Amino acid sequence: MRRHDQTTPMSDCSLLEIRGLNLDFGTPRGRVHALRNVSLDVPAGRVVGIVGESGSGKSTLAYTVMGLLPENAEVTDGSILFEGRDLLTLSSQARRGLMGDRLSMIFQDPMTALNPVRTIENQMIDIQHHEQRSRSDKRARAIDMLKRVGIPDPQSRITNHPHQFSGGMRQRICIAMALLVKPALLIADEPTTALDATLEVQIIHLLKDLQREIGCSILFVSHHLGVVAELCDHVAVMYAGEVVEQGAVRDIFHNPAHPYTRALLECDPGRIRQRTRNLPTIPGEVPSLLGNKKGCIFRPRCPHAFDRCVQETPVVYSVGADQVARCHLLDRPRMVAA
Repeated sequence: MRRHDQTTPMSDCSLLEIRGLNLDFGTPRGRVHALRNVSLDVPAGRVVGIVGESGSGKSTLAYTVMGLLPENAEVTDGSILFEGRDLLTLSSQARRGLMGDRLSMIFQDPMTALNPVRTIENQMIDIQHHEQRSRSDKRARAIDMLKRVGIPDPQSRITNHPHQFSGGMRQRICIAMALLVKPALLIADEPTTALDATLEVQIIHLLKDLQREIGCSILFVSHHLGVVAELCDHVAVMYAGEVVEQGAVRDIFHNPAHPYTRALLECDPGRIRQRTRNLPTIPGEVPSLLGNKKGCIFRPRCPHAFDRCVQETPVVYSVGADQVARCHLLDRPRMVAA
């Protein structure tokens, strides 16, 4: 198994390049190392999924890219290159200029993502503030987008307030707002979490169709492996603030190389062949991220852990042409030689 010099599969036309990103949160108990040496590429026109358990750092990574972090957050190292510019070095004004224009986001909860006291019309017109168009033109574009995401009778419903729509309709409106500006990169933070299974399928098909039509890239955060398999081209698996494996969706789902990825896939209800009352789980818990960690972060829960996992942090190894993973088990030639 070849040691990989980079920390992510490289792309010749990456729209977003995250390199060696480290993020801490200051707390009364000490510094929480929420992201550690995270590297990830989002190629132009592709959909990249991020999966992992709750607390793995998926949403934290998405909010770091968007610059939507609390005051106690601090990026201690790394870079986030978007269209060749490092977002971390841009002025506040320059970064705000990208929001709602080149960068857009769908938030997790459609119930709270919309302003409850303003009409959908006003909110959809306001989000087009970068466009040098008349209000009537912006309204017409908003109505057209509502129609495309499946809102019935958009001409009249655009004057409604958010509480007059169901949860599924509100999420469609959020998608319409995010795509209305035709962003180069759309970040979707678990956009189907609050929806039932039928609506979830509809939203995923809608996102696929609109992504192909607009040609944007999507960074899709989810804990639902079936959704990721349906929507994404590439996938990154996160555990406790680290990307432990990434590659093409087909490679990750059919040939997982990291023990955590295999355990995560084994817990997918869609893979259960026999009727059971008990869903499979990964033994143990996601570790605390307070203080510095030595060795492999997954070691306490890994059935294949050995002495080296305690002492040495795994580097990245190539598993295939477009698949890499952080695991000492992949360093087989070195292990045999030792």
